[in-house]
Amino acid sequence: MPKNVYIGIDIGTTATKAVVFAANGDVLSHVSRSYPMYHPQPNWSIQKPADLLQAVLECIDLAVQGQNPVFISFSSAMHSLMLVDKKGIPLTDCILWADNRAETQAKRLRESTAGQRMYEKTGIPIHAFSPLTKLLWFKEEEPVLFQQAHKFISAKEYIWHQLTGQYQVDSSMASGTGLMNLQTRQWEPEILQYLNLEAAQLSEIVSPRFFTTGKNLPHTFVIGGGDGPLASLGTGAMAEGKMALTIGTSGAIRLPVRAPLTDPLMRTQCYHVVDDHYLILGAISNGAVVLQWLKENVLQSTDTFEALFEQAAAIPAGADGLVFVPYLLGERAPIWDASAKGSLIGLTINHQQAHFVRAAMEGIVLGLFHIAEVLIPEVEERKGITIQASGGFAQSKLWLQMVADVFQMEVAVAQTVEGSAWGAVLIGLLALGIEIPVEQAPEAIFVPNLAHAPGYAEAFRKYKLASAFLLGL
Repeated sequence: MPKNVYIGIDIGTTATKAVVFAANGDVLSHVSRSYPMYHPQPNWSIQKPADLLQAVLECIDLAVQGQNPVFISFSSAMHSLMLVDKKGIPLTDCILWADNRAETQAKRLRESTAGQRMYEKTGIPIHAFSPLTKLLWFKEEEPVLFQQAHKFISAKEYIWHQLTGQYQVDSSMASGTGLMNLQTRQWEPEILQYLNLEAAQLSEIVSPRFFTTGKNLPHTFVIGGGDGPLASLGTGAMAEGKMALTIGTSGAIRLPVRAPLTDPLMRTQCYHVVDDHYLILGAISNGAVVLQWLKENVLQSTDTFEALFEQAAAIPAGADGLVFVPYLLGERAPIWDASAKGSLIGLTINHQQAHFVRAAMEGIVLGLFHIAEVLIPEVEERKGITIQASGGFAQSKLWLQMVADVFQMEVAVAQTVEGSAWGAVLIGLLALGIEIPVEQAPEAIFVPNLAHAPGYAEAFRKYKLASAFLLGL
């Protein structure tokens, strides 16, 4: 076992992973613990805080066995919200990014001049996914709970408090709340006043480099950042000419910028990463969760996902004309409509199970390409950019080639697909002044198949028409 090891903890929507890295970035070991996402009411998506905490503690315990890590650094899914009392005991479940209960509040605020100002200051579109609108929902729909709460925090802040005894949030995570001013990196007074909140009811905003010693566990903990920003950092996609693409439960495309940047039409997001590094991006709500839904609820198949992907690989690109618009959880970028619904286009009696799987995979990629069209409108400009892939999907050659073919851009896969966990470790190295290893060459490059370009262009045309129809445009 190498002398110096670093642990990246990635707190995801459906699982937590602990990845043990050597100093050069090699993965030495990893463990994970999964937990369910619950939907107790229509439009609700929650986690149980106890499940989350147990998973993180078990992952840390297993990862550190037999070794003394230099530090443990954290990545986390963004946009969650919990209410806790003065003792730090949860008053609510953990409300996830996929929870759309605040749709009414979001629609009202989005159409107001106040909502436009809030977006320009925070870089977060007004939508039911954001903690801003979730807080507004509690203020209006659960006023007693809203008044009882001592703190309004995310899942990561809950874990951090359990480990360190402190209520702190890194500026990367805070930039995803819709409450932080991107210029000052502090809670925005106008928004706090709008919500009738005090800054003391939120966690203290600190740098992603912030580190401290655990309250009960004698480790150095680095606070790290959000999973999306850290995936860009961990896959080398913060460099010019790179674009990060991640598909996990959800999905996102991210481009690096050196200053906050917003979109007049409120189609994109902007996050802080670390120091003077930012990202402009678009995130979809419907990533691999679509395939899980298809497998369990529709196909009711006992096949593994690997087996289903093998079946899909035998189907021609374009799924023989079947186009899937996968708005199962509403959608975020670029349409920002929590009430959007999915659809299947071009269904015939000849389509079989494998067609549905392929169409679902392609539909997720088409949704991400819809964002790329906003972030990089010029086709020629896209040709000079390499996609850096990360997330669980990066283990599928079929899916990676599909991305290359739909985008007609090269796709590079890092030697570790654990981009968020490695990004967390890179932040830890910065925090402790440890030399950053030289960036490794990509493990694989996927080149676009020009023959598939016309078919996917036609599929994307149908996708956009269906999207507009579903939105009543």
